[in-house]
Amino acid sequence: MLDAIRWDTDLIRRYDLAGPRYTSYPTALQFDGHVGSFDLFHALRDSRKAQRPLSLYVHVPFCANVCYYCACNKVITKDRGRALPYLQRLEQEIQLIGCHLDPAQTVEQLHFGGGTPTFLSHDELRQLMARLRKSFNLLDDDSGDYGIEIDPREADWSTMGLLRELGFNRVSIGLQDLDPAVQRAVNRLQSLEETRAVIDAARTLQFRSINIDLIYGLPKQTPDRFAHTVDEVIALQPDRLSVFNYAHLPERFMPQRRINSDELPTPAQKLEMLQGTIQQLTAAGYRYIGMDHFALPDDELAIAQEESTLQRNFQGYTTHGHCDLIGLGVSAISQIGDLYCQNSSDLTQYQNALASSQPATSRGLLCNADDRLRRAVIQQLICHFNLEFAQIEHAFNIDFRGYFAELWPQLQSMAADGLIELDNEKISVLPAGRLLVRSVCMVFDAYLGEQNRQRFSRVI
Repeated sequence: MLDAIRWDTDLIRRYDLAGPRYTSYPTALQFDGHVGSFDLFHALRDSRKAQRPLSLYVHVPFCANVCYYCACNKVITKDRGRALPYLQRLEQEIQLIGCHLDPAQTVEQLHFGGGTPTFLSHDELRQLMARLRKSFNLLDDDSGDYGIEIDPREADWSTMGLLRELGFNRVSIGLQDLDPAVQRAVNRLQSLEETRAVIDAARTLQFRSINIDLIYGLPKQTPDRFAHTVDEVIALQPDRLSVFNYAHLPERFMPQRRINSDELPTPAQKLEMLQGTIQQLTAAGYRYIGMDHFALPDDELAIAQEESTLQRNFQGYTTHGHCDLIGLGVSAISQIGDLYCQNSSDLTQYQNALASSQPATSRGLLCNADDRLRRAVIQQLICHFNLEFAQIEHAFNIDFRGYFAELWPQLQSMAADGLIELDNEKISVLPAGRLLVRSVCMVFDAYLGEQNRQRFSRVI
């Protein structure tokens, strides 16, 4: 069974290291200011020539209230009018990027994230989607994967009806925890009834997929109370679940400074929460996809993993990794061929660049041959828990054992510990190692020094 996990507390304690989530390789930490608009336009031209399909990500940074745990790029405001100047620049960016692509390049995947995308009014959402349809070839037959992140406190039946009318067929719902004490500690009061109402609307309106996000490790959480949240969520029957480990990094993320660190659960309690959650979800029929993600067996992610077509990009696990990813909005990241580029994370700088009819690209990276090779290795491991050396050797014209000779002792040590199975032909991540697959991937990361490692969350 691909989703088999074996809980090994000793192994977890030894390999629960800080490291990247590998939504890209190299990671965004390697981006620098040498990449600019010339590189972006060159990559767009190559995409147009190759007629590659597209995945669009649109970042809407506004939230009416701050959630103390949040590490996203966001603007906290009660003033709904603040969205208007941003939307004007966002529409300029859509037009600017769209004219460098071919109308024949279909948008297979679309995702609105944030922030809170439904912070926007119905008219603003209509206008934004109209601008996207004018500049990009969005599918009209409901066959694309068009998703949006939902805060149930910012959505009702009419909002859900509008989103379905505009072409969205997937929703991702932030829930985090249902315990009122935890919700107060992180400043996110959200009832089960509010969440259920949005899910009922999504099902009635025939949205194709519902994802729910949970976080373990928040202040005032206990294993028993978190288990109750998981039971309530299972009863809602989402198609997918993301169960994230809260990384308390107040020195990097200012809202987290409002969290009382004395109220955080201990590492042992966090492990107990994760172990219990895995048992509950597995018993309810969910399959472990990888890292924090679970899905029902008939979900596209589970099927793609079964068929060895699952991929990973800045939107997480995906069935659309073959698409060029175009990021639109403040801080958004694009992956176009071998180019990674990111818009400015500063709202004023983003808007000023587009006011001058220039892309808001502020940094990025162009992958070299070694980057492409290691990216392929990490993709295989993190998506499929298996790596056939012959496949990499054929694709990159190398001898795997020779190319990675200096890493072999580390891999042998992992094999001796029962994390992986290693022979002359392949690496297989064993059931006891699947929760720790990031640690296996880190072996192949050429950029991951000890100093860089501390910039990331721990594996578990």
